[in-house]
Amino acid sequence: MIVLSKEQVSAEVMKISSDSGLAFFIRNFYLKIVKPESIFENAEFLDEEEQDIVDAGLAFAAESKAVEYLSRSEQSRFGLAKKLGNKNYERKSIEMALDYLEFKNYLSDERFARAWLNSRRINHSEGRAKLAAELAYRGIDKETARLSLDEFFQENSEIELCKRDFYKISKNCADSEKIIRKLIAHGFSYSMIKKVISGDSD
Repeated sequence: MIVLSKEQVSAEVMKISSDSGLAFFIRNFYLKIVKPESIFENAEFLDEEEQDIVDAGLAFAAESKAVEYLSRSEQSRFGLAKKLGNKNYERKSIEMALDYLEFKNYLSDERFARAWLNSRRINHSEGRAKLAAELAYRGIDKETARLSLDEFFQENSEIELCKRDFYKISKNCADSEKIIRKLIAHGFSYSMIKKVISGDSD
């Protein structure tokens, strides 16, 4: 690869065009072998150095798409990696981009978990077990989920959520066993459910 031109877009990002006809952006963060200052007009790169520059360009492209998703809402690393994979970005490029976004704190599983729990509460009444399972499904590790759930239930009484769900289910179902099964499926413990049904939680 021979660099035909270089344009410094910011302190960390440059646009380069090569003799192969490609023009792309790279971020210094993604360069593992090549030093940014060694990239200039008519500079030539071969083999590993050329691949390093290409990898940096692919990572920046993945980063740009990831930022689009993050501008709309908080994302989990797992979910964002899946979305980028569906857009045919290579796994290596995705991992490099997400490492950078986490390093800059633009991507945070902790923030995603908090935002998701608060959003979920609007239309659902669910207990810790169900919410923990839903977070795990979204790629949130157990410790992050535990801390997020602890914070969530400090602000939202689990037993009050259980009551709300109980009253909602009871409107359309008179079978106590069915009600209990549904509440358990919604993540509430059997002991909490019995308290709510018996009125001991008041």
